[in-house]
Amino acid sequence: MLVLGLETSCDDTGAGIVDATRRIRANIVASQLEDHRPYGGVVPEIAARAHLDVIDEVIARALKEAGLSFEDLSGIAATTGPGLIGGVMIGSVTAKAIAAVRNISFISVNHLEAHALTARLTDDVAFPYLLLLASGGHCQLLFVKGVGDYQLLGRTIDDAVGECFDKCAKMLGLGYPGGPLIERVAKDGNASAFDLPRPMQGRTGCDFSFSGLKTSVRVLMEGKVLTPTLIADMAASLQEAIADSIADRASHAFQILEAAGQKVTAFVAAGGVAANQVLRSRLQTVAHANNVVFKAPPPHLCTDNGVMVAWAGLERLRLGWIDGLDAAARPRWPLEEIRRKS
Repeated sequence: MLVLGLETSCDDTGAGIVDATRRIRANIVASQLEDHRPYGGVVPEIAARAHLDVIDEVIARALKEAGLSFEDLSGIAATTGPGLIGGVMIGSVTAKAIAAVRNISFISVNHLEAHALTARLTDDVAFPYLLLLASGGHCQLLFVKGVGDYQLLGRTIDDAVGECFDKCAKMLGLGYPGGPLIERVAKDGNASAFDLPRPMQGRTGCDFSFSGLKTSVRVLMEGKVLTPTLIADMAASLQEAIADSIADRASHAFQILEAAGQKVTAFVAAGGVAANQVLRSRLQTVAHANNVVFKAPPPHLCTDNGVMVAWAGLERLRLGWIDGLDAAARPRWPLEEIRRKS
């Protein structure tokens, strides 16, 4: 069983091919970072046009890397939401066209589910598990019971953690994308230099909040000369505050599941922010405190890619869950709203 996956929900055009033995046969990603860098964030119209320019080439490169043709594929999967609707439509329409012409099964994939299931590709994680999904657009904790079966435990009430990294990096003059740049300069900083808040820490539930943290950084930086030392210290302090906040929320999630009599096989982190090594270390501590293993995909599979879409498609295909060519593209599609198919 071989599945081609297409990812076009934001600013990366990805095509990946996986098989049922969990072998990644191809992983091609065309980045748009340089296109969006001057604007300090993703511009939807630019992103859509860039996807259109390269998607055919990216698919051709993936097939060549895998040594395959369309005739070898069992299915083709595409992100159909959530995301920037222009990009989502380009990927989904391309996949549907290939499926129709080549008589291949089409699988509609939720972008968040693709992240949620990646650890099953890389580490063969068994259901059920606790998932932290953290990226530029999302920050949530979910109880993953099975393919298409997700229970939301907590989500951000304002900004996503990746957005917090991006906006604070901009305040510090570091550029875009902010997460990797904050992590890089933080290595030379003092994490105790600034007394930043730990949003929601100690409160009941598992919800997150990051807007106040951004405001605190802005207030503390007002009127200051941005020296390398100051930037490194603030980056380290910010990273530490975010890690503390997320670890606290994750600990509450374990408490909620334990109170409900739910056991998990692992604590999994996914999404672009899950590539942060300081955060990974903190989450590993939380996992060990709750007597489970911590798993996260390698950093290059935490950011958006076609491999994760292909794997989610394969998981659904082997359950017999295929979609019609009328499957809708959606700008919003909460993961907990996915329903298991009969």
